[in-house]
Amino acid sequence: AEPQGYLRLFVDAGEPMRALLRHAAAAGLGGAYTRRLLVAFDEPSALAVAAPQGTAPGLAEPLTAREVEVLRLVAAGMTNQQIADHLVISLPTVKRHIANLYGKLDVGHRTEAVARANALSLL
Repeated sequence: AEPQGYLRLFVDAGEPMRALLRHAAAAGLGGAYTRRLLVAFDEPSALAVAAPQGTAPGLAEPLTAREVEVLRLVAAGMTNQQIADHLVISLPTVKRHIANLYGKLDVGHRTEAVARANALSLL
């Protein structure tokens, strides 16, 4: 949960989760992320600023960090092969990321994907 910056998941679990996190923090477990979770229980505003990269109100499912990276390269005008070379991944992997982007953004082609991402402030 830490790499994605999830907070709401823990806060919504309520007081039992808060007690568990306090215990973990007292035992020196979890570090900065545990402290951030505990702050989120006390300061609801912390939830508003903690949205991970690739999230937007209009998305049913957030984009992964890699999908955001691929989307930025698409927006820069790179071809699939150029993206594959730049990221040192295979062409089929690039195509899979782009297909996932299309589904998450509810679009059918590159131009729509970039326009929708801009409208959602993902780029």
